[in-house]
Amino acid sequence: MKLTLSQRLSLVFAILLLACCGASAWLQIRAAIMHEMEVVQGLSRGLARSIALDAQLMHADADAAPEAAATDPADASGATGGAPPSEGLGPEAVRRLFSKLMVVNPSVEVYLLDMEGRVVGHAAPAGSLKRDRVDLEPVRRLLDNQPLPIQGDDPRSTNGRKVFSAAVLRMGEQKVGYIYVILQSVEHDRLAARATASSVLRTTLWSMALVALLGLIAGLIAFRLITRPLGRLTANMRQLDTKADQLVLPAPVSGGSRDEIAILEQAFSEMAARINEQWQTMRQLDQDRREVVANISHDLRTPLGSLHGYLETLSLKDGTLDAAERQRYLGIALAQSRKVGGLAQALFELARLEHGAVEPELEAFSISDLIQDVFQKFELKAQERNVRLMATLPHPAPMVRADLGMIERVLTNLFDNAIRHTPAGGEVEIVVEPARDGKVQLIVADTGPGIPPEMRDVLFRRPFALRGERREGGLGLLIVNRIMQLHGGGIELLGADDLARQQRQGAVFRFALPAG
Repeated sequence: MKLTLSQRLSLVFAILLLACCGASAWLQIRAAIMHEMEVVQGLSRGLARSIALDAQLMHADADAAPEAAATDPADASGATGGAPPSEGLGPEAVRRLFSKLMVVNPSVEVYLLDMEGRVVGHAAPAGSLKRDRVDLEPVRRLLDNQPLPIQGDDPRSTNGRKVFSAAVLRMGEQKVGYIYVILQSVEHDRLAARATASSVLRTTLWSMALVALLGLIAGLIAFRLITRPLGRLTANMRQLDTKADQLVLPAPVSGGSRDEIAILEQAFSEMAARINEQWQTMRQLDQDRREVVANISHDLRTPLGSLHGYLETLSLKDGTLDAAERQRYLGIALAQSRKVGGLAQALFELARLEHGAVEPELEAFSISDLIQDVFQKFELKAQERNVRLMATLPHPAPMVRADLGMIERVLTNLFDNAIRHTPAGGEVEIVVEPARDGKVQLIVADTGPGIPPEMRDVLFRRPFALRGERREGGLGLLIVNRIMQLHGGGIELLGADDLARQQRQGAVFRFALPAG
């Protein structure tokens, strides 16, 4: 049988509560019995002494009848020079004396002991004694006034022990035995057991049942209050469905609580929020990767198809083509081959950057020298498209600390994109700002059509192409962004507000490098 946490706690609590109530009832009954023993023994402590003194007084009366004289165990003992008292009184005399005492107080049983603890006189029914000797150690403790209750052997039980009263029986200055009085006789135990069964036990059981019921109700309410946050937390955890398009987040928990479960619930809410963010990021990355694969496949299929078509034409019409047509077909095939090679190289480089196969080798170099090398690389291409290259550098030119080859690739990709998207008569400019806060800021701007707003969010996540343009991989900005991430920074595309403040148009990219 599977039980919930609340049910298991309630069951364990109920069992412990019943056990505690049972133990408490037993302890109460035990304490009541011990208290009764202490009171009875304290009140009747001198009873045996009184019996012994009364017996001596009757013996001291010279005119007493023989029967009265026979009731004095001390005299009988003395007459025989230290013999057991019963030898002087006789068993029947002792029985008559003790029977009278027990009739006056039915709750006691009187015994006559010799100095070794043997029972030598009693008024118990024949055959009711279970042992003929009593341990004298409790008797000595009682006579020494040690704390009560003190229990001694019960002659009418094989192993029972009861509170008692005891006194030394003397003849002159000589000890001849003990008066041993059991204060809770068999009849007393019978009546007490009947009364306990009829009232005390029933009251105790009802009290225990009431306490257990009230405790159980209070415990169940307390467990309900304690486990309610756990139930809410469990329900929130079950709402986390990773198969859904978006994780269902639990309701926010108000802060400031010192309750451990509330703190756990708040921590879970924060963890769920972070998991949701990471989940959405993973889904977006997965979608971006799928689009990258689809775009690259499309970009590769077009030049490969063109390359295959022209090579097939050359193969089929080799005998009918003149030299000029053959060279034109070969030129187109070579151009498509170079395009395929460039795409494959860019894809390979992006994969190496994404999977951590490349680490930047930092070194200090002059950013102005690097810009000059990049200008020389794109000088002919800019002249062909009638685009002017410009640079605004501070004096003296700052030094930066980065991977020279990677930063050259960043500037190469940015300039290549800027020149291709800048119309004739436009310009491409790079601005280097002086070092501030340990960073040198670089801005690459063009006067082209700019980036449409709907493409800004995916600009550095997947390839794209501007309206009316043919896609050519679009991997350059992905590589640029990854290189800047490896340098501990990033690259951003300035928005409309920044462009207005700088009085610029087109696409403007900004990034920073550590000063060298």
